[in-house]
Amino acid sequence: MFDSVRDSVRATLEEIEQAGLHKPERVIGTPQSANVEVVTADGRPWGSPRSEAGEEVLNFCANNYLGLADHPEVIAAAHTALDRWGYGMASVRFICGTQEVHKQLEARLSAFLGQEDTILYSSCFDANGGVFETLLGPEDAVISDALNHASIIDGIRLSKARRFRYANRDMADLEQQLKEAVEGGARRKLIVTDGVFSMDGYVAPLDEICDLAERYDAMVMVDDSHAVGFVGPGGRGTPELHGVMDRVDIITGTLGKALGGASGGYVAARAEIVALLRQRSRPYLFSNTLAPVIAAASLKVLDLLESAGDLRERLNANTVLFRSRMIEEGFDVLPGDHAIAPVMIGDAAEAGRMAELLLERGVYVIGFSYPVVPQGQARIRVQLSAAHSTEDVNRAVDAFVDARAALRG
Repeated sequence: MFDSVRDSVRATLEEIEQAGLHKPERVIGTPQSANVEVVTADGRPWGSPRSEAGEEVLNFCANNYLGLADHPEVIAAAHTALDRWGYGMASVRFICGTQEVHKQLEARLSAFLGQEDTILYSSCFDANGGVFETLLGPEDAVISDALNHASIIDGIRLSKARRFRYANRDMADLEQQLKEAVEGGARRKLIVTDGVFSMDGYVAPLDEICDLAERYDAMVMVDDSHAVGFVGPGGRGTPELHGVMDRVDIITGTLGKALGGASGGYVAARAEIVALLRQRSRPYLFSNTLAPVIAAASLKVLDLLESAGDLRERLNANTVLFRSRMIEEGFDVLPGDHAIAPVMIGDAAEAGRMAELLLERGVYVIGFSYPVVPQGQARIRVQLSAAHSTEDVNRAVDAFVDARAALRG
């Protein structure tokens, strides 16, 4: 059956390769941490001209913002949870897939994020995929930032709502789209934005968005995956940063980044919204429950966040150091103060080669190119972590300088 399409699929793969857009998947042979060992696909240590085979490299491409992915207390909580709750639920929530630990995590997330209720999903991609078609119909409108995450875009596509898009963080354009939605007779209006845009590190102006939402009687939804845990005075994300925790109606996020780095997502929102999602959200109703070990370990992460001020301070110091040194060395780093620091390269093949040269110099990063980012805007997205030392950050910058020289020949 597949023979009739094999040649066309191969041709597409060849086009991707020839355009320099192929995305190899490197394998790490150690726990996720500031230092990892990169191995080949068959498990052999990744050799390089500059280092002995199997030597650990600095990891600057993980979402492990607070360094909790291998935190001993989180690991201990996971071990305890395996003994207490078992490995998996083998069911969805409304059948026999809810344990006390799931309800405890939902309550803790609601309190932490300042929302009335929370519902867990197997991923934030599923969370975003389950919101729009549940809340919005053909008579409604969703107004989305142009740079929103793919999960938001796909979630909107699943709904029958009218779709409006505004230029990234452009409040004049957002207002224009809201006016058009009102003039079109939209019943419900939902503005949706990333809290932090993952490819750029830009932060959404939530205070201004909430002002417009109130003016045009719209709801506000924020995907805060790249903020919860370390953005804002208490790590509660961009709503806390902008002082609008009580004005945002829906917050989606992940447990797979700063909150331990495993998997799982959530929607924290008004009580009525969460109640409706429990009854109608398809990814929730038809996907297995979050593994209890992840739920229990996430509770320990939330405990740690209550005293994580030093981790947030260290992450901020590392971010400032990396950004300032890279700019001094003449690199084009997108402006901002987030731990996502995109180093702009432009050409996709050059970005990929730069990443290879950096790995040879003991720094593990990834080149991002189309379709993850627009064509001609290839970059190396560096992500700082509280687990990095000052020496680690300086070594990374020095490696960038050396790799650039090698790239230019």
